[in-house]
Parts: sequence; structure tokens; C-alpha cells
Amino acid sequence: MGIQLKLEAPWDEVKENMKENSIELTDADLVYEPGKEEELLNRLAKKMNRTPQQIKILIESISSNKGRAS
Repeated sequence: MGIQLKLEAPWDEVKENMKENSIELTDADLVYEPGKEEELLNRLAKKMNRTPQQIKILIESISSNKGRAS
């Protein structure tokens, strides 16, 4: 079973907040295709020097808090 992101906000909104929180991220880093969550998490984990699980928590936190993630 693959990883599934639980988003409460549209991906475009989450993506913009991710770029504001991590200036090194680009649109190419944040390409999200449904069903390919694991690719996204692995790509961001490598770029941000975190684990895929930490990235998943960050994305879901930003989504549920409308960008107020720490």
C-alpha cells in the first residue's frame, strides 16, 4: 500500500506555503501527482535533509493549519 497525503487545503496553496517556509524549494521540487506521493516525499526529504515521514507531517501540518506550520 502506498503513502497517501491527507490534505485539507488545495495542493497549490500548500505548495506556495512550502516555498515560503523553505526558500530552496522550486516548483519542480513540488510537482505533485496523485498516486505518486512517495516520489514527492522522497524528493523533498532529500532536498530538505529530512526523512520522508517528517516531510509528510510537515505537508499535512501546513495543509491543516493554512500555512502556520512550524
